[in-house]
Amino acid sequence: MTSPVYAVTAAVLNSRKYQAIAPELVEAIAAAELGKGRSPKEAVKATKNQLHQSAAVYQSGRMEYPRWLADLQDAWPDGAARQPLLRRLLTAHTSTSERLPFLDDFYNRIFALLPPIRSVLDIACGLNPLALPWMPLVADASYLAVDIFSDQIAFLNDFFRLAGVSGRGETRNVLTDCPTEPVDLALILKTIPCLEQIEKEAGAKLLGQIQAHHLVVSFPSRTLGGRRKGMESTYAAHFAELTEGWDATITRLDFANEMVFVVERGDGSEGGSVSAG
Repeated sequence: MTSPVYAVTAAVLNSRKYQAIAPELVEAIAAAELGKGRSPKEAVKATKNQLHQSAAVYQSGRMEYPRWLADLQDAWPDGAARQPLLRRLLTAHTSTSERLPFLDDFYNRIFALLPPIRSVLDIACGLNPLALPWMPLVADASYLAVDIFSDQIAFLNDFFRLAGVSGRGETRNVLTDCPTEPVDLALILKTIPCLEQIEKEAGAKLLGQIQAHHLVVSFPSRTLGGRRKGMESTYAAHFAELTEGWDATITRLDFANEMVFVVERGDGSEGGSVSAG
């Protein structure tokens, strides 16, 4: 007999919009919704809504990965054509699209606070790896990109090969399967609020598992509709709670619609400082 959790999970994954999402995440949300006493039909709707609000809403329309890869293959031999095309592709995900007006300044200011970076972990990466040409990494730096969309990860692995990057993408639910290999830098860009929609303690859990000496953690300072609604003060206070007691130097950088914290972890002793960059 098919279990209710399996039936709800299968129904959600049978939808074109959600078919590429990591099944273990869908199953976990389905189980949680059924655990609230919902009927299977109600749980399917609630699971889809949760996946939409925390992930799918940020994809700006149909993700045409085969066509994008073909465009990249055509443009890549011409160095001058690469960045304009990458900018166009970055508009397909809201998180990176919002960053385009200040993309150069964004990574210049962040990396000015960092030592040479030889390894990167990009959590819930979206299309952010396409911004690699804007990141002043050490030559042959390794780049691990993780997200819940398997088709997106396949596209990014094709991009890494095309660009000659020592990178790999992995489909993961970081709530239960967070990478723990040591890296120089972890990018956690506008990710914590999304994860905390699914699991309240996700931010603290994630930050406790990642093995990186430096972290770049950001939060949106405006809604998707462009309103502020006190988001800066709310998220600044929340991040202060998440890092309370850390031995770390934390520098805050503010951009038009994004608040960034550049974190340098210490040796594990108590204390730390926060400054504005």
